[in-house]
Amino acid sequence: MQKEKKDKHFIKKPFYEGGPKAMKAFVKENLKYPEQALKAKVEGPVKVRYSIDYKGNVVDTKVIAGLGHGCDEEAQRIVKLFKFQVPKNRKVKVLFYKNITIHFRLPKKVEKPKTSIQYNVTKHKKTPKEDEGKKGGGYTYTIEF
Repeated sequence: MQKEKKDKHFIKKPFYEGGPKAMKAFVKENLKYPEQALKAKVEGPVKVRYSIDYKGNVVDTKVIAGLGHGCDEEAQRIVKLFKFQVPKNRKVKVLFYKNITIHFRLPKKVEKPKTSIQYNVTKHKKTPKEDEGKKGGGYTYTIEF
């Protein structure tokens, strides 16, 4: 008879489905740069400590190191959107605490394409029949954008 192996950890920790890469992609997708921070040109990291309940929901957040200008509130809003997977823990309801650093970087300015107008001048060769029919001169312009 073989002896049954014990779990390596007594209490299993929650994990974000998809791992750290999926979490970073989620933050990047949902991050909205605050207007106050844009006006003040503030950028940098915000460190947030959050607690996860036994169901995998984020129940509490606290800013450990912040920037102000609305960045702290935005980081807390994003962290509260997280949903974790929690393995069963022998009927024990445990709160888990984790930290995350969310980086706020100013969006790069996109240059508007400059409008340019090109025109070509071509001379129309006159045939002898056209000369006889028209006595006066005139111009014709065609402008296309």
